Amino acid sequence: MRYSAVLVAAGRGERMGSDLPKQWRQIGGRPVARWALEGLLAGGCTEVVVVIGQDHEPLARAAFAGLSGWRLALGGATRSVSVKNGLAALNPDVEAILVHDAARPFVRSSHIAALIAALGEADGALPALPVPDTLKRADATGRATGAVARDGLFRAQTPQAFRTKALLDAYAEPSAEATDDAALVEARGGVVRLVPGDPLLNKLTYPEDFDLAEVMIAPHRRVRVGQGFDAHRFGPGEAVWLCGVKLDHDQSLIGHSDADVGLHALTDAVLGALSLGDIGDHFPPTDPQWKGAPSDLFLRHAARLARQSGAVITQVDVTLICEAPKIKPHRQAMRARLAEILGMDIDGVSVKATTTEGMGFTGRREGIAAQALATLEIPTLRIGARNHVQP
Repeated sequence: MRYSAVLVAAGRGERMGSDLPKQWRQIGGRPVARWALEGLLAGGCTEVVVVIGQDHEPLARAAFAGLSGWRLALGGATRSVSVKNGLAALNPDVEAILVHDAARPFVRSSHIAALIAALGEADGALPALPVPDTLKRADATGRATGAVARDGLFRAQTPQAFRTKALLDAYAEPSAEATDDAALVEARGGVVRLVPGDPLLNKLTYPEDFDLAEVMIAPHRRVRVGQGFDAHRFGPGEAVWLCGVKLDHDQSLIGHSDADVGLHALTDAVLGALSLGDIGDHFPPTDPQWKGAPSDLFLRHAARLARQSGAVITQVDVTLICEAPKIKPHRQAMRARLAEILGMDIDGVSVKATTTEGMGFTGRREGIAAQALATLEIPTLRIGARNHVQP
């Protein structure tokens, strides 16, 4: 069965108490909506229309960078209007359509497979969890007024799956308005089946939900460390670039790019932690387009590859090896520059310097060397699929 999806990401997340809507906040180094989109693509959706809020396009394009198989639609004042807009942008030439909330990031292929299987004998299907707790009624003052029987009660989750005609007909009704898509199909007499839900599909609503989500994925992350080394010789000039900062000097470093040994070593360290080769694989020195290029381009590229893989760069450490120029007066500027390039807090950035006590090529002031370490946390909970990540 061929199926597509509408991913609803147009909410403002007012209950989160944050200026940034929850679907664009990060969990485990990736935006919430990216987790959800990767899960839908990995589950076999032929295309996904992501419905976003007004002015959210830059957030969405940054969140989904490197992914294929999706496009955007603009949401409306209510969830139902947003779903309608998503359906209108979707290619209807499929047998089934899934509707999913972006605030439920951890959808997996097994969830989708169960829903599609349930459509064999129904117009719609949704994951649901039985209500385990006692339900109480209360008055306006908060005084308990009685209990509610929970027999036969379930918590509805998403994604919800529907035969295409059943869902389109339900939303064709002028008065179609509901927080649950299945309710609209049921109102037209459609048969909707429940499949076992999953706590992984719980919705992120309050700030503490993000803390719980981080705890859930913490056991599924591993630490990787990459190292890098680079050296360049001195030549005629009046300044050197080190860790993205220009330092006045009586010589310059010679190289195909700007010869920033600090950025080159750190780029290799990040690439090494990702097992993605070295800087020469990505920016060959034989390619004339990189002649004289600023080396922050190389480090930004490595950081982007880390983000696309779901990795978080938690700490970097660069050691510059030279007799001159003096590094200490510029150390804080270098730390700030590296933090800006990598998009991380300065607390995770270390820059040090040492000499070789007059020994070797650095001791003879023939050049400068640098070594670097990068520590990354990489997810092993692969909700999405790598085959949807573009190079």
